[in-house]
Amino acid sequence: MKYQILKTLKTLRLYALEKGYEVAFFYHEEDSHLMRFANSAISLNTNEHLIRLDITAYQGKKRASYELITDLEKLDEMKQGVDIAAEMVKHSMPLTYQPTIAVFSGSFADESAYDPSLAQLSNEEKLAYFNQVAKELEDEKIRLSGIFSNGTNIIAQINTKSEHTQYFKTSDTQITAVLTHEDLKWEIISEQSAQKKPDLDAAQLHEDLALLLKLYQKEPPVQLPTGNYSIVFGPAATADMVHFLNWIGFNGGLMKRGYSFMTEEKVGKKVFSEKVNLLDDPGRRESFPFQRDFTGIKRTRYPLFEKGIFKGFVWLQDDADEFEAEPTGHTVSHMSLVLEGGTRKINTLQELIDMPRDKDILYIPFLHYMNIVNPTKGVVTASSRFGALLLKNDGSVGIPFNVRMTQSLLDVFGDKVAWLSKATVVHNTSMSYGARNPTSVIIPRFIQVDDLEISHSNPSF
Repeated sequence: MKYQILKTLKTLRLYALEKGYEVAFFYHEEDSHLMRFANSAISLNTNEHLIRLDITAYQGKKRASYELITDLEKLDEMKQGVDIAAEMVKHSMPLTYQPTIAVFSGSFADESAYDPSLAQLSNEEKLAYFNQVAKELEDEKIRLSGIFSNGTNIIAQINTKSEHTQYFKTSDTQITAVLTHEDLKWEIISEQSAQKKPDLDAAQLHEDLALLLKLYQKEPPVQLPTGNYSIVFGPAATADMVHFLNWIGFNGGLMKRGYSFMTEEKVGKKVFSEKVNLLDDPGRRESFPFQRDFTGIKRTRYPLFEKGIFKGFVWLQDDADEFEAEPTGHTVSHMSLVLEGGTRKINTLQELIDMPRDKDILYIPFLHYMNIVNPTKGVVTASSRFGALLLKNDGSVGIPFNVRMTQSLLDVFGDKVAWLSKATVVHNTSMSYGARNPTSVIIPRFIQVDDLEISHSNPSF
């Protein structure tokens, strides 16, 4: 398959050269499988195989792209796409800057993050996994739902500037299991990300769900008063907040467009807690990494925040062209973000519950429908969902109704950070819309942040 893909791209390159076109090709192929559960049964079991070819034509400062969903056997159709892009660019408006066309110095291929045994899991294996997760947890009122998504992602590139190619192949799995009480309407969740088959651990999901289920069946629900709380965030909540930093934090192009709470004056300054160390680490295979970016730059560990000090922005090639900056090797579909762990040895939810405490602590494992309120101040909003707990100072546990938090990420990761767990986990932040783009964030298992405001508290689930 790899040989056929690269051969096709080289044939298209020669076609473009013969026509006198300046063209770049971006090939994306996905083999996606989805098993969905609802009401303790399989509600959908499907797969799709898609090939997308993006053809970008250049003419001086002009640029135009044409994308088609195609097949490797449809060479004539792809050549027609080249002609369409070349015609489109004639009529496009020129950019205010000169866009760069990558010149690959050599061919590069990376399949180190591909595991065929994970990509090709059978339906029987996926069903057995979910049966183990839900074993003895369901009854006539408590129903299982969730997804098991797995697949293969291939990206390949070539352009008329060079005969060299780039090729990336990864495998990924994203798993979500939810138990819902049909009458009381509460929900609890456990999730898992996998890049290789040995990463799959149904027993861990079962253990997490069993503990939450026991608490939700035993302990009373409570509507929390609004006000400030010490909050412990679980992996899903922390990962989503870190993921939002891609947009309103350290992206140089968005900063220049006024869509970031970071400024050039903050480079080298302490803006987060000294406990916060965030980096882009393409050496972590759990993050479905790119060892080269799409312009051929070798990617290495790239510090973003060290002991809370902002180290600098990331620059995609096109933003660097527009704003006369130096590209940093981040022209990729996703980064490999790692928020390093701290010193607190709390590795499991049970250990968190058993932790001695002298005040009430709100545990929020999942933030629902997070969105941006004010990008220049870093303010986001979201509501709790899926298994929140109130860990009372007397050692007891309450079950809070959903609450809303509207807070600046400068506060969440700032000096209000009390501790980060030493243990880290991988959380999958992949979206199910558009082309497959397996993405994950590596974060501490738990983070406690003091004095955060709960602005709204629901009277029910």
